[in-house]
Amino acid sequence: MGSVESNGAFLVERGEGAYIWDASGNKYIDATAGLWFANVGHGRQEIADAVAAQLSQVAHYSNFGDFAPKITAELAERLAAIAPVPGSKIFFTSGGSDSIDTATKLVRRYWHEVGRPDKRIVVGRQKAYHGMHVAGTALAGIAPNRENYGELMADARTIEWDNAKSLLELIEEIGAENIAAFFAEPIIGAGGIYLPPEGYLAEVRQICRDHEILFVADEVVTGFGRIGGDWFASTRFDLQPDLMTTAKGLTSGYVPMGAVFIAPQIAEPFFAGGVWWRHGYTYGGHAGAAAAAMASLDILERENLLVESKRLEASLHQHLSPLADHPRVQEVRSGIGAVAAVQLADPAEALPFVKTLREHGVSGRAAGVGAMQFSPSFVMTDDQVAEMAAAVRAALG
Repeated sequence: MGSVESNGAFLVERGEGAYIWDASGNKYIDATAGLWFANVGHGRQEIADAVAAQLSQVAHYSNFGDFAPKITAELAERLAAIAPVPGSKIFFTSGGSDSIDTATKLVRRYWHEVGRPDKRIVVGRQKAYHGMHVAGTALAGIAPNRENYGELMADARTIEWDNAKSLLELIEEIGAENIAAFFAEPIIGAGGIYLPPEGYLAEVRQICRDHEILFVADEVVTGFGRIGGDWFASTRFDLQPDLMTTAKGLTSGYVPMGAVFIAPQIAEPFFAGGVWWRHGYTYGGHAGAAAAAMASLDILERENLLVESKRLEASLHQHLSPLADHPRVQEVRSGIGAVAAVQLADPAEALPFVKTLREHGVSGRAAGVGAMQFSPSFVMTDDQVAEMAAAVRAALG
């Protein structure tokens, strides 16, 4: 905060497609689609018009009890139709952190309803990021995010991010009868963009099945096309999650919104009658946000942007991976999804490098420990990817 106050803020004034402009009129390639979310690109008047039209009818109404705006109910049906697990229920939230908190509470409540209340421990991975609410911060494997708050949540554990055997070791240590759920980002995002090792996701998914531990796929980043070629990583890797958390790409970031996809077997105790789940958010399922989501989904489908995301997967790998030869670069992580990371050899250079990159016409962001994040809008062309990569090389010197 003090640094921003001393050095000034980078004020974004407008955006169009894969570009943004600052308050001084300077144009930049947006390397990160805002914060992983502008999947359909900036400046989509169609989405703005859809939101305005909805707000002129009814901006929002409670989703508690039997209330729901009509468009929110329609969006729920549309999302259920593309869910990785057929018959899934949709629970709307205000964003990704809300989605994680919702899933954390729901997995514990589920086990209580089926007569196994001791299953309360939730498990996350090193490097993982699950938002900034209490549950997500406790679950995540980014130590600096947890420092100096005391114990945020007692029933949370962290295991190695890339070793399925570490999940088995934890089960042996504390007992599957005490573990409610395992949370996993298919691609670790804000923790530095770490791709899953070959076979890892299938292995941890099977471990969860074998030991009656719920599997929660955190697709706040990878959902709605970011994985490349599919709506969700859970579909691409056939994970069949018990719960799936989403946000960002749901509305392409035009209005805040999240959603938790709940497999039918997990939802069943709450629909059987006699159970009241006292949970929800004032703005969960916001009608204006639902309108934005519907318009964004229309664009994704009409313009075949899931296919374009798959193209970007290859293009980012092609143009960024050669940067691994630069002496200031430790490695480049790319090749799965429309994401990539350029890991700097000296992590301390990451934050200054963000500003250097702006001088070369690219708005970027540091992620993890010393990595530069690349997660562009699906409308970015191969030529723009090449231009972005050339700017990174120039900034490296």
